[in-house]
Amino acid sequence: MGRHRAEPLPARKPDWLKVKAPGGANFVRLRSLMRQLGLHTVCEEAQCPNIGECWEHKAATFMILGDVCTRNCGYCAVAHGRPPSYDPGEPERVAQAVAELGLRHVVVTSVDRDDLPDFGAWAFAETIRQVHQRIPGCSVEVLVPDFQGNRESIATVLEAGPEIYNHNTETVPRLYKRARPGGRYERVLGIFRTVRELAPGVPTKSGIILGLGETVEEVLAVMRDLRSVEVDILTLGQYLRPSRDHLP
Repeated sequence: MGRHRAEPLPARKPDWLKVKAPGGANFVRLRSLMRQLGLHTVCEEAQCPNIGECWEHKAATFMILGDVCTRNCGYCAVAHGRPPSYDPGEPERVAQAVAELGLRHVVVTSVDRDDLPDFGAWAFAETIRQVHQRIPGCSVEVLVPDFQGNRESIATVLEAGPEIYNHNTETVPRLYKRARPGGRYERVLGIFRTVRELAPGVPTKSGIILGLGETVEEVLAVMRDLRSVEVDILTLGQYLRPSRDHLP
């Protein structure tokens, strides 16, 4: 198994971006629970600066399918390389964590697993089922990889009944080759067409990273494209360079 994680970037952050060091009671409890259950969060793996605030309010995004990604996007701090074999007991442990934390809404994402036959779709579906079974009334938002556009994998996740189907666009078409070499912009639009066809009533969501070199006009064009495939919710996030090895 191989993995690579870039060294942190020592550049000084602006004053408005500075946050308090995490360490509140809820933060410590959540971190301890994640370690105890052998779970990962994108909050830690992506080095999110808001981790202290979110965890103190018991808000976390679970990252399933391990912590090593088969792709190497230019903006992402998650380790990449050859992932270990998948642990089929993970969905049940995620549901246990959700129950112990008393969450009523949970977000589940993952690394890309191009090495798996279904690209990780079963793990998402089983996590949804386990959470719904253990915590009735808890809503589940899945932030899924592209599954290489595989219709069967998309259907597998939708059949489990997620409350929100989220797949991030990340950037504008011009920057895909540099920022997201394993992805395809047209594939993203195709995914949302498939979701709308298979599950017309499921809200869809996507996100764009700002600060990779895109123009306002390009962002607006992406917004129009996403509306053309009936995406319901869009988030815009600020790019923070994780290290010298990542895109400036």
